[in-house]
Amino acid sequence: MVASIAIATAPPISGSSRQPDMPARFVLSLILALQAGLSCFGEPAGRRDLRVHDPSTIVRAEGAWWLFGTGRLVLSARSPDLLKWEKLSPALKAPPPWARDITPKNERAYYWAPDVIRLGDRWALYYSVSEFGKNTSAIGLATSPVLNPSYPAHGWTDHGIVIRSYAKDDFNAIDPSLLFDAAGRLWMAFGSFWAGLFLVELDPATGLRRDPSAAPLQLAWSEEIEAPTLHRRGNYYYLFLNEGRCCRGQDSTYRVLVGRSRAITGPYVDDQGRDLRERGGRLVLGTQGAFIGPGHATIVEDGDSQWLAVHFYDGSRKGAPALALRRLAWTDDGWPRVTD
Repeated sequence: MVASIAIATAPPISGSSRQPDMPARFVLSLILALQAGLSCFGEPAGRRDLRVHDPSTIVRAEGAWWLFGTGRLVLSARSPDLLKWEKLSPALKAPPPWARDITPKNERAYYWAPDVIRLGDRWALYYSVSEFGKNTSAIGLATSPVLNPSYPAHGWTDHGIVIRSYAKDDFNAIDPSLLFDAAGRLWMAFGSFWAGLFLVELDPATGLRRDPSAAPLQLAWSEEIEAPTLHRRGNYYYLFLNEGRCCRGQDSTYRVLVGRSRAITGPYVDDQGRDLRERGGRLVLGTQGAFIGPGHATIVEDGDSQWLAVHFYDGSRKGAPALALRRLAWTDDGWPRVTD
């Protein structure tokens, strides 16, 4: 499946706390459709269509905003203002030589749910190579000195597999999220269903695992869990996650939960002291009227403003999937909350 992304001023959402006199916020509408017969919202002024799904962390560099997403050889796009998006050529020039062994049926080389982070003098792109419903998966790595494809130095170089899961494993090597800790050590959270969400340490010099023989560390578990996002604020590390089922329109049950820890390795607990490895998690955002099943959260930082980017299903449009940027604030005791 693919999506069309549109940006418009959001109408008030039934059940939300947004007041009529609040500043307008941007909404990035991701309308999922089959590759043929794509349908979309009516065209708002200034709209630029972009087919994208599972967008990465949105980063600012070289005078623009950049994102990557699920697509053939990894979709890439840029925007000057988070409003008008330009779809670029796929990030990768060709499938990496190792990918066919992971997913022999993925002949079109569609790679999922990437994330991007700056490592020293280059950008690192992590992406998922998998097939639906299977944990025979891998997270790959490619790097480029710059993000702008018009620069002579641009070009993504394959660095192989970061971590791979087999049918016998209790984890699924997809949905990477990258973060440096306070000491400058690099970590990657990942996972979907199976035994939950996991963490491995990476080498910032190579972007690969520091110790490939070390077992991944479990961070969180519930029966329906995926899409971790790591975030550091003050003396705490936060783990955002999805619980529930996505992709069911108005019947979707996705919601965003969070826990925190003084150490990036955990244990992560919620505001009631419940361990995320035992179904804990503080609710950040759930269904609110026509705003149904939010999930796959990432944090977008624009100056002093922070936004929580989430998928949701629009009940006013018969459950059409969309992605919203919701204004993010923090309670006095350090918990994230949506304030729009």
